Amino acid sequence: MSENQKAVCVIGYPVKHSRSPMIHNYWIKQHGLDAIYRVEEVAPPEFPEFVKSLRQRGYIGANVTVPHKQTVMTLTDPDERARGIGAANALWFTDGALRSTNTDVHGFLANLDNATPGWDRGLETAVVLGAGGGARAVVFGLLQREVQRVYVVNRTIERAEILRKQFGPRVRPAGWQETTGLLGGAGLIVNTTTLGMTGQPPLDINLRCPASLVVADIVYNPLVTKLLAMARERGLRTADGLGMLLQQAVRGFELWFGIRPEVTLELRAMVEADLMQHAAPIQPEKPARPGRPLKPKSPRNKPRG
Repeated sequence: MSENQKAVCVIGYPVKHSRSPMIHNYWIKQHGLDAIYRVEEVAPPEFPEFVKSLRQRGYIGANVTVPHKQTVMTLTDPDERARGIGAANALWFTDGALRSTNTDVHGFLANLDNATPGWDRGLETAVVLGAGGGARAVVFGLLQREVQRVYVVNRTIERAEILRKQFGPRVRPAGWQETTGLLGGAGLIVNTTTLGMTGQPPLDINLRCPASLVVADIVYNPLVTKLLAMARERGLRTADGLGMLLQQAVRGFELWFGIRPEVTLELRAMVEADLMQHAAPIQPEKPARPGRPLKPKSPRNKPRG
């Protein structure tokens, strides 16, 4: 480590699984920067002091992931995007002040723009599955693109109602049983839950929809979820979670180093290979006991790190 080397880190608990070091160190090498991106596993009790001493520890900025994305709002000067979503995941210094933003909005929109160009042209109705942190970033982005109706579908409709109160009347809460009916008039569906993630229950919905429907999933492990596989079998346009993960990293790198990096095919292939190498083996579903059908598991919302 040289005397002038710049350092950035990702802070979380746990955080060793993060692909952020792989992504950012790839760009650092690509642009010939004297810099390094590290992992800092910090438990909640130690988190406030760690953030307050970020500069003293030699860092010019950081990413923040679960479970610190809400707490960091009280320790920094959040921008309009972070305040609107209620969570921050990227920190940087400006004029001595520690600022924070949320890059998930950029990642979600940029990924759709790249994977399904023109997806928002004339889009009036979108369906968002889930009402957690990922859903907040997605809804915020959709409203920025002037989508007129955003149905937030959640098993507990009271949680979806919270998003309506936060974002306004264009957000419409809906129960899980309404999903199929809503798809008939929608131009976009986005899964923001953990359903379909490796180790989680599958996402089972009926894709009875128009051929113009765009399907997005923010889950990136597995690379192709059951939802995306069904959509592709029907010839629908799709945007996957890995694309969003890569695109959300762009904004942070730009804030720290003043360079807007490119999501290359080489970078994506590298992260794909790592995900496949560390993929957990698929466990067969347990059969139901005779006379006792399996109860469907409730969807859980997926935090985005």
